[in-house]
Amino acid sequence: MTIALSSLPERLDSPAAWIGADMANAEERWLYRLTAADIADLERAADHYLALGRDIGEITAEAFPLKTFHVHLARLRDTLLHGVGVEVLRGLPIARYSQEKAAAIFCGIGAHLGSARSQNAAGHILGHVRDVGADPTDPNVRIYQTSARQTFHTDSADVVGLLCIREAMEGGRSLLVSAHSIYNRMRAERPDLVPLLFDPIATDRRGEVPEGEDPFMTIPVLNWHRGFMTVFYQRQYIDSAQRFPEAMRLTPTHVEALDLFDRFANDPAFHFGMRLEPGDMQFVYNHNQLHDRTGFADWPDPAKRRHLMRLWLSLEGDRPLPDCFKQRYGSIEIGKRGGIITKETKLHAPLD
Repeated sequence: MTIALSSLPERLDSPAAWIGADMANAEERWLYRLTAADIADLERAADHYLALGRDIGEITAEAFPLKTFHVHLARLRDTLLHGVGVEVLRGLPIARYSQEKAAAIFCGIGAHLGSARSQNAAGHILGHVRDVGADPTDPNVRIYQTSARQTFHTDSADVVGLLCIREAMEGGRSLLVSAHSIYNRMRAERPDLVPLLFDPIATDRRGEVPEGEDPFMTIPVLNWHRGFMTVFYQRQYIDSAQRFPEAMRLTPTHVEALDLFDRFANDPAFHFGMRLEPGDMQFVYNHNQLHDRTGFADWPDPAKRRHLMRLWLSLEGDRPLPDCFKQRYGSIEIGKRGGIITKETKLHAPLD
């Protein structure tokens, strides 16, 4: 049964309900420039961890001891959970690091924020975002493995982190939009369509299916649960899930609601973008933000091609999620949820 509009808030007023044009003109709201002391602290902690001889996937906050920068990371966690929901750490001199040391710094920061989750059926705690030549029209291919435009979406964890190793030759801009602001706009202009986004809409698993589960999930685009509005969205995967006869059929009115959601997300006044520089670390809160990446053209030289490391994190003190998220997260226990787990999954952190 479709949710009643009267049971939903008329407006969401929070720091996360920002407008892209405002964020673009106030980078101090989302950009933190690392100091020399910050960098030295991170390098000391990475050297300490690497001297232990352990796999990067086993890193913990205790094994990555920070003398001062942990204070900012506590502020960053608060920004993600209760603030604007995004922050970029800029200034890490990544060109002077080995791949292993860069991964140790990135994963060490992640360990101070939360617990890392598996990003694919292979159990990768540390993901690698780059074009591997996959066909973006293949319904079993995940779009981040291509150079195609991703479209606005959420990932399968509380927080997604990216570390830029190398930029593309052209394109590949990171885009962000507030789901809360999209909701507010739809609630004001087309309240008749809003309840349809709370229906159990099917999203394709793209071939990464946990044992005993359907090849798709039925998680609403918007979820109102215990006073929190949570978004779960990937339009390409919603469309491809219609290939399964048992998936809920999208009516013309559902399609109209999804199209309007996309139109507002793609409104240049609503979203804002950035070109991540080598060494930039971007952290985004998935439950009220959507992120995107424009298409890109890469360098002919394989050694220069676009490469980002990625973390999926679960944070202590986070919001509760409705039971339907068990389809994606397995457990919805706060601090220990998210990721992709199948019977073949073995957790590890590949460096390349």
